[in-house]
Amino acid sequence: MVHAFTCLGKNYIFDSGSGSLHECDETTRKYVAAKYENCGDLSEIPPEKQAEIEGELEPLRRSGLLFAAEPAAAPIKTDEVKALCLHICHDCNLRCRYCFADEGAYHSAREFMSPETAIKAIDFLIEKSGKRKVLEVDFFGGEPLMCLETIKKTVAYARKREKETGKKFLFTTTTNALLLDDDAIDFFNREMENVVLSLDGRKEVHDAIRKTVNGKGSFDLVIDKIKKFVRSRGDKSYYVRGTFTAKNLDFYKDVIFLAESGFDSISMEPVVTDIDDLAIKEEHLGEICSGYETLLSQYLDKYDRGEGFNFFHFNVDLEGGVCLQKKVSACGAGNEYFSVVPNGDIYPCHQFAGDKKFLMGSVYGGGLDGGIRSVFSGSSLFTRKGCEKCFAKFICSGGCAANNYHFCGDVNIPYAITCEMMKKRVECGMHALAHKKNGG
Repeated sequence: MVHAFTCLGKNYIFDSGSGSLHECDETTRKYVAAKYENCGDLSEIPPEKQAEIEGELEPLRRSGLLFAAEPAAAPIKTDEVKALCLHICHDCNLRCRYCFADEGAYHSAREFMSPETAIKAIDFLIEKSGKRKVLEVDFFGGEPLMCLETIKKTVAYARKREKETGKKFLFTTTTNALLLDDDAIDFFNREMENVVLSLDGRKEVHDAIRKTVNGKGSFDLVIDKIKKFVRSRGDKSYYVRGTFTAKNLDFYKDVIFLAESGFDSISMEPVVTDIDDLAIKEEHLGEICSGYETLLSQYLDKYDRGEGFNFFHFNVDLEGGVCLQKKVSACGAGNEYFSVVPNGDIYPCHQFAGDKKFLMGSVYGGGLDGGIRSVFSGSSLFTRKGCEKCFAKFICSGGCAANNYHFCGDVNIPYAITCEMMKKRVECGMHALAHKKNGG
């Protein structure tokens, strides 16, 4: 299928079959949108102009760069487990209002994972990984740094098992940075493949939501620690990750604030919540989409001045990247990737943790629930309802299974509000790609 769109005054046609992006004039964009997407009035374009445009499109059609058949690829689904999210701590030293994890407690008791359970999880991952060599473990919470010694023991054990099994472990930690001291920084820089640091942007925005247990804002407590960590990180991966809500629909200001604070790897995610005054609603989408274009303009201005930064949602690769089979496989949650809570129970991912309908087993034995696993192993881009009509499907892969389930009751029904934001980000990412390739 083709998709015609405008971004920052430039007109484009994207072909999802070939993955090719073409810049065009406004009349051609309107023609393609009206004729091939049923968006617009074809009668507004004179017949002779329509014929001229078709003549210009024909060579691209013959060469397979427009109106190409969409590739058919079987999803890659195996029984090999590749990754675990270890809930090393079901407690937190912040009380963020939008926290999907019930401020760290996951609607249950506040508890820590023991070193014994974490080690059992490492053994489970090795046992279930089959021939897979590279295994991934994310230390999650709550706030993982409340259990740093358990993390250290777990990593040490995994490094020992690497030598025994020939496996390679890649570790990630997500932290709010309140406890990020020199010891943690040194350990993270030695052992963590990636570190995600939570910071919502401007002080007033961050402090309105991300409060300590005594109700005070946490910005001043973490900003210098995060800056120190990033300065020490060198060329190793990290993300400063923010969340925006209905309270800061001008989130682009927060992204630019983070970039100008010295962070060159940034993600800013829309909140996923049912808290009324924070939730992103349909009436917010126009302002949010406009905000992405405003951000894109400033993002590219910085790029042109040699001050570029990595913004996760503008990264679109139309030439390489993940293979097609992986793109249609959708998320590996519940099949290749699992979440382990402090008592060792296993869930499809961190966003299902604590929901007993999705309790799949335990690292202490008994195997994985085949019925629940089949729900996720059977889910792919081709089972997601409505995705077949979306231009971004081979980039998006059908959205988050947990969001789909929590808002629509089915992992295979995409959450429409997230879809609209994703489509706008993809358009912005395509424009950014074209801008950089064309030298501005």
